[in-house]
Amino acid sequence: MPRWPTDSRARLQAAAIELYLEQGYDQSTVAAIVQRAGLTERTFYRHFGDKREVLFAGESELTKALVAAVEAAGEEANTRERARAGLAAIVDALEPRREELARRQPIIEAHPELRERELMKLDGWTAALAEALRRSGDDPATAAITAEVSIAVLRVAALRWLVADHGPLADELAAAFIELPAIAG
Repeated sequence: MPRWPTDSRARLQAAAIELYLEQGYDQSTVAAIVQRAGLTERTFYRHFGDKREVLFAGESELTKALVAAVEAAGEEANTRERARAGLAAIVDALEPRREELARRQPIIEAHPELRERELMKLDGWTAALAEALRRSGDDPATAAITAEVSIAVLRVAALRWLVADHGPLADELAAAFIELPAIAG
């Protein structure tokens, strides 16, 4: 039998989001989160650095998946195909989490420090994508602009996906890329 409950992280995340929605992010404390989850503060801090990170858990795994997908696409793939492979890895990871992500989005939008943290996450994905593209043979300028545009389009597609029930995130991403030439043209 494990020493700690194996679902501690998920319980803490669920409890935190419930509290953030019920009483507000600023009014929710770690003590209240752990009480709601039936766990200890020590357990909370084993999983999260602070109450903000509850909303951004799994970010490093997504970044690793993004980079691995770009690398797996291989040098024979062109820049666009490698970038899309990376985005597809993120989409595949986010798709089953739609309900959770939709619940957390208004919390993030309501707090400048959380919006800033969200932008830091996106910036990290952009840097990781650009670096992976460079390592795959793209020149730095092409890698940088491809990464910037790709992550921006993913962000717009994800926000649309969270507020509308149009179907899978992959479809929203494809639609956003179709719109891009009209905007950039």
